[in-house]
Amino acid sequence: MAPRTSTTDTTIDRIIAAATTEFAGHGIAGARVERIAKAARTSKERVYAHFRGKEALYRFVAGRELAGMAEAVPMDATDLPGYAGRLHDHAARHPERHRLMMWGQLELPAGVPAADDPFQESLRHKIEQLRKAQDAGHLDPAWEPEDILVFVSQLALSWVSQASLAPADEERDAFLASRRAAIVAAVQRLFPAAGDTGPATAAS
Repeated sequence: MAPRTSTTDTTIDRIIAAATTEFAGHGIAGARVERIAKAARTSKERVYAHFRGKEALYRFVAGRELAGMAEAVPMDATDLPGYAGRLHDHAARHPERHRLMMWGQLELPAGVPAADDPFQESLRHKIEQLRKAQDAGHLDPAWEPEDILVFVSQLALSWVSQASLAPADEERDAFLASRRAAIVAAVQRLFPAAGDTGPATAAS
């Protein structure tokens, strides 16, 4: 849901920045428009003048973050192990962005996505990429592309939600590097990069 006025308005820029922080920290239900307005140095009325409500503001902010992540970590359907490693790296560097996305999955109504829902559009695009890779012989066609996408994404992001298990001392970098290697190896076993040893099948 785009704001009603030009995004070059500095007030909107401040609202978006404040909303991003607020939603990442408190989710949709816990976020408060009053806090967003105060952090943006504006009024609630101004926030509602640009966006139709808190959910619309969340969808706009999340859509921007999703587009940014897709640009920073484009999916390569012929190299899913490499994609999983890069996705892990991005989420590990920006845990607040990962939290922002997770709140939407937890709190937005299931089964009734908005017509311009950026999450659904992103899913459709990635699923189509995976189908094309299957048609070209790069991925085992025994898998449903929806399953491939979910499995790869969950494996790639598995350690981001377990950050508290990582040591806080100088061993942290080595620990996370090992976890990344495990993620890449797991995806490689399921969906080898094109040109590698034959793919595991859905039944194996």
